[in-house]
Order: sequence, then C-alpha cells, then structure tokens
Amino acid sequence: MSVYVSNQIIKSEWTDYNNHLNMAYYVLIFDVAWEVMLKKFNMGEQSAKSSGMSTMVVETNTTYDNEIKEGDEVEILLTFFDHDKKRLHFRMEMIEKKTKKLSSTIEMLSLHVDLNKRKVAEFDQERTKLMDDFISENKEKFKSDNLKFTGKLKK
Repeated sequence: MSVYVSNQIIKSEWTDYNNHLNMAYYVLIFDVAWEVMLKKFNMGEQSAKSSGMSTMVVETNTTYDNEIKEGDEVEILLTFFDHDKKRLHFRMEMIEKKTKKLSSTIEMLSLHVDLNKRKVAEFDQERTKLMDDFISENKEKFKSDNLKFTGKLKK
C-alpha cells in the first residue's frame, strides 16, 4: 500500500551511455515528487520564499532495482512518512508503469530549517497539524519494514 504522488516520463537527456536512466536522475525525479508532498505540508518552494522556513535533506538511501529507459513512464508512491519536532522521515518508490516493476526506492531524512538563521528549527503548529492529519489519514497505507533511518526521529 502507498500514497500516489506523481508520474514522470523518462526524457532522453536523462539517459546515459548504457541506454538507461542515469543514477542522478532517479534522485531528481524523487526530489520533484517530494516537492508535491512538501506543498501539502506548507513547506514547499513558495513557503520557503515567503516564510524563510524550509527543509534540507541530511541523509538518503537509494536503491536501483530495475532498469528504466527513455520513454518509460514511472509512478512515484510515498510508502512511509513520519516526523518529530524538527525532522521529516520518508520513503518513496518508483514503479515502472507498464510492467508494474519496482524500479527504485529512496529513503530520506530532512531537517526543518530557518533560512534566515541557517539553523534547524521546530515545526510550527500549523505544519505539525498538517503532517499529523496526513499521517492519521494514511497510516494504514504505510509500511515501515526495511527502513534504514528508523530511530533517527526524536519522539
């Protein structure tokens, strides 16, 4: 189970001399998809520009499970999400749409940051409520098996 985030068609300029998606573009696709989620929590680009509050990734773990080639369409799914007062912990999967094969996963740990001070900051009540409501609505869809960063949240 999971939460649908977005779709992406693999562009030719993202492929390498092995004729498949270059590893850097897996992360780009996940990063663009994650921005969709950040907007839901009022933490995306607009929020960073207007409030001076943003997130910064501090740790990732990426798997490359099956090849993806130019023209393939992938679906990005959120399979886990949690937070504490200052951190976000999430995992996403990339599924090749035609074959339904798992292509890649990424697990990330991000910090909430005050851009004016360049320091880690606690989430305000509004953002905390948005995240808590999202978790409450979707907890049944999340899976916590095989997470690398379990225990890094300070609850």
